[in-house]
Amino acid sequence: MGLGAIYMDNLRMSATRDAQNPQHNFDEILRKAGASSADRSGAVLRPMEAPIDKEDELFKLCMELETFIAKNLLTGMRSTVQKSGLVDDSFAGKIYEDMLYDEYAKDFTKNAGFGLAEQAYRQLKNYY
Repeated sequence: MGLGAIYMDNLRMSATRDAQNPQHNFDEILRKAGASSADRSGAVLRPMEAPIDKEDELFKLCMELETFIAKNLLTGMRSTVQKSGLVDDSFAGKIYEDMLYDEYAKDFTKNAGFGLAEQAYRQLKNYY
């Protein structure tokens, strides 16, 4: 039996086992994720327990990413609503509206607590 046949046979057995017990596959993934997040002391940190240094440059970049995504969401939502005429369609009006949505996005990410920046920070801190 060649290596390809052995690989395919193991793959079929694994797929059958996972289909019979899908919780096993999920538990295995969680176990591996927990084992990979061990800190230097050997203690396992769960992702939500990892400390966040809000003065770190990486965290500030993650906040900018969250602000960028929030602005894109706001702009996308705004394009679905009819214009009221409050802001004119001139070049200056478009710049004003863009700056307004920049500020909305900054306020939302600072006050709403979406959590995207925190998750990105925790994920990237392991690799940065």
